[in-house]
Amino acid sequence: MVRSWFELSDYVTLRRVGGLRLSPDGARLVAPVSELKPDGKSYGTSLWEIDPSGAAEPRRLTRSAEGEGAPEFLPDGSLLFVSKRPDPTAEPGDAAADKPALWLLPAGGGEARRVASRPGGISSVAAARDAGTVLFTAEAMPGTSGAEADAEARKAREDAGVTAILHETAPIRYWDHDLGPAEPRLFAAAPPEDASAPLGEPRDLTPEPGAGLRFSSPAVTPDGRTAVAEWSVMGARGRRHSALVALDTATGERRTLAEDPEYDFSSPRISPDGRTVAVIRSYDGEPGTEPRSAALVLIDLETGERRDPIPGSEAWPREFAWAPDSAALYFTADDAGRAPVFRLDPATAEVTRLTGDDGAYSALQPAPDGTALYALRDSWDEPPTPVRLDPAAEGAEPVRLPAPDLPLDPPGRLTEVHATADDGTPIRSWLVLPAEASAESPAPLLLWVHGGPYASFNGWSWRWNPWLMAARGYAVLLPDPALSTGYGQDMLRRAWSTWGPRVFADVMAATDAAIARDDIDGTRTAMMGGSFGGYMANWIAGHTDRFKAIVTHASLWNLEAFVGATDVPPAWAAEFGHPDTSPERYRAASPHRGADDIRTPMLVVHGDKDYRVPIGEGLSLWWDLVRREVDAKFLYYPDENHWVLRPGNIKVWYETIWAFLDHHVLGKEWRRPELL
Repeated sequence: MVRSWFELSDYVTLRRVGGLRLSPDGARLVAPVSELKPDGKSYGTSLWEIDPSGAAEPRRLTRSAEGEGAPEFLPDGSLLFVSKRPDPTAEPGDAAADKPALWLLPAGGGEARRVASRPGGISSVAAARDAGTVLFTAEAMPGTSGAEADAEARKAREDAGVTAILHETAPIRYWDHDLGPAEPRLFAAAPPEDASAPLGEPRDLTPEPGAGLRFSSPAVTPDGRTAVAEWSVMGARGRRHSALVALDTATGERRTLAEDPEYDFSSPRISPDGRTVAVIRSYDGEPGTEPRSAALVLIDLETGERRDPIPGSEAWPREFAWAPDSAALYFTADDAGRAPVFRLDPATAEVTRLTGDDGAYSALQPAPDGTALYALRDSWDEPPTPVRLDPAAEGAEPVRLPAPDLPLDPPGRLTEVHATADDGTPIRSWLVLPAEASAESPAPLLLWVHGGPYASFNGWSWRWNPWLMAARGYAVLLPDPALSTGYGQDMLRRAWSTWGPRVFADVMAATDAAIARDDIDGTRTAMMGGSFGGYMANWIAGHTDRFKAIVTHASLWNLEAFVGATDVPPAWAAEFGHPDTSPERYRAASPHRGADDIRTPMLVVHGDKDYRVPIGEGLSLWWDLVRREVDAKFLYYPDENHWVLRPGNIKVWYETIWAFLDHHVLGKEWRRPELL
């Protein structure tokens, strides 16, 4: 059913598909789908079944106020998932009653039941394809052994009123939450023995992990005997790197498969024959020299022998999955504003592009008989949609599968804009146009700069959705300037360790190309950006007066102050060096040095729970604008993080931006949003 959805009251109610998981027999697809909770104040996730043939309508499998996620099939077709839903069979005083637990939905249907729980809750889950051995991650207090001791340690802190955390290594927080004092541990358990049994007694494979499993996503061999996981290792000067380790699921014996202080190894995927691990090997770069990069690497599980299956490739793999016969890998990578699916033959290094459309693909799920490849497809004119691909065809059209609240019909059209930067580099952009834009009725233009910055404007965004702007008459330009992925390493080298000047020149070239169109009104333009896009909003404000208004969200302002307060300081040291030894790089790239030249009205937006770009950046920017008497406003969220996630806050985000833009770009009277 096609529906009108771009009014805010409708938009926030849309269901959103967030992943795919295929059953071992290839007969069932399950998708986590987020939607408004009954109170309308937050989102929850439920599990839906998607028909792989496309014949049947989607069917909801789970329903609870707390929501469900992390679906994983057992060999018999029963479905594991994680949920905080209450367990009616729990004993009074159950220490894990309000924590995420592992639940099982029988293959033939019926009520879900809790099969495992821990006092610290359960997060990631993996199941062995053949043996059914279940891996899960759960946090436990340091020095404890067993669930009972863990629960006692937690209660002792609570009873004493202690919330303090003593850190001995970095990092201490991540995105929007504090890390510690509990540590993630990896557990292995046998599958349930019968229809009423829990998992077998979990074995703690990592009783003294420290921060080793933080940010890890373990995998397990089909026979269930070996787990493979990232393992965090602290190096010199606070630099953390991720090694790859293998653990015996019976004994917990750990051996290192791959480690190099210069690289991180992440996202392990074990081949169906159990012999090879595919991982992403990433490099953070070196200040002023080579930029960051990522590559697909294959590691022999027994010997640890490592090889690059695509030597010389500059494609950054986003995700990947093994073909059922272990003879090929499917992977996605950014490519000129798209993220196609590729098939790699590791024996010959031959790479074949399977999709030739404008889509960005994810959640790859190969059918066990090799006849189909399921995925999510999205693009700027289509939200994430389950599709079926032919893994043997090149450039075949994806077959869309029925999913909740899809398809959506955009209120306008999508095209591309091509420009040439001052150094001769081609700069391409997506351009979202309102339906009525024409030479007779040109649309005002909003320039958006993406975050990252090592990313690409290549797919649908629920947070920054240009169609909500198009429905109000604005065109939205989405450029991929220097530092964007999908254009080769030279695109990164152009602005590596310098950022502002080069990216500024690129986005100005893209803007010039857009306003040269007869359906764009170049006299009515504004600029918006979040995270790195917010950094560029601040840089642009200090270097040109061409825009009528600028919106800067979760933005970087004073780089020297920022680097020590963010949750990931080493990432900055890898690109700019340390402020005490390379202050000139920070100062040359810092937007705050252009504060005296800002004349453009600015809307500053920041969340207090943002640990990636801490609130101090927004506060400093706001004060610098106020004391220079710039026409500015500050939309402050005490309980939001780097993003704005609550439905009510999403609404006032758009309403405030519309009011600000309508006032400064369209000349309308300023109207303060009702609830503000």
